[in-house]
Amino acid sequence: MSDECVFCQIAAGEIPAQVLLEDEEAIVFHDLNPQAPTHLLVIPRRHVESTGTLETEDGELAGHLLLTAARAARQAGIHDSGYRVVANTGNEGGQTVPHLHLHVLGGRPMSWPPG
Repeated sequence: MSDECVFCQIAAGEIPAQVLLEDEEAIVFHDLNPQAPTHLLVIPRRHVESTGTLETEDGELAGHLLLTAARAARQAGIHDSGYRVVANTGNEGGQTVPHLHLHVLGGRPMSWPPG
């Protein structure tokens, strides 16, 4: 855990969040600044800075995060209508918290391109 990382603090239960689901590897909670009717964040419990810092040995974690995003979409009721999973990486990619997280967005039609 990084002591200064807000997502590490949420994962540790030190900062409250509206948690949808959690397990030993990940936690899913509602975004405080939603960009869609349903906007969830999927984070690993252990600190990983971004998709750009994932290593080969993190493959199981990366797969688990995607499966957790799909599980969260089902639980939030957006699985059947469709949803978007986004991982912002770095400043120009729009990452504002330096802790790997997936955005799960749904509840409305998504446009393309997203940026």
